[in-house]
Amino acid sequence: MIELFSANTPNGKKISIMLEEIGYEYKITKIDLNKDEQFNPDFKKISPLGKIPVIIDHKNNHTIFESGAILIYLAEQSGMFYDKKNRLEINQWLMAQMGYVGPMLGQHHQFHHYNPGKSKFGEERYFKISKRIYRELDERLSESKFLSGNDYTIADIGTFPWIARHEWHDVGLAKHKHLTRWYNNISERDAVKKGFAFMDKNEVIPKA
Repeated sequence: MIELFSANTPNGKKISIMLEEIGYEYKITKIDLNKDEQFNPDFKKISPLGKIPVIIDHKNNHTIFESGAILIYLAEQSGMFYDKKNRLEINQWLMAQMGYVGPMLGQHHQFHHYNPGKSKFGEERYFKISKRIYRELDERLSESKFLSGNDYTIADIGTFPWIARHEWHDVGLAKHKHLTRWYNNISERDAVKKGFAFMDKNEVIPKA
């Protein structure tokens, strides 16, 4: 049994989607970020930086924090979405999501969606970076079916929930032909639909 400590965020959705994709049994323990539950001493025992998501693999007695590390762990445990022959390419695109796509779009959320009007510099900076991210992903997907090649992998699983907030970004997903094709392809997967709605059964993936 996997216990997923999470909130309804892109990073949280990465793991629920992965768990659905690999067919693992799991239960959810909700962490209320609005109440700062991620900073509770008990939670910080399993998440030293006070971040979600975290999993506890009760069968193997392992606790893993950081969403990228969790994806790798689950991929290695299940033998799915992390082909050994293509691992270097997968790792590069997963780390690009972890270090660039997620953090930069996250900052765009803060300035453009949650706190508009508070910092012209912040809004313009992260909007510009977000537009570049869309363009760069579109360029990559013009030459590759998925981010790391012909196969759907944890790099795609990690990136998809961030692009699924495209309505917040106001960049215009539909203007990016190849990124839209990739997004629609993944949106149609049953496990993605179920994992996306892991905290709200009525939640649906936004259309491109």
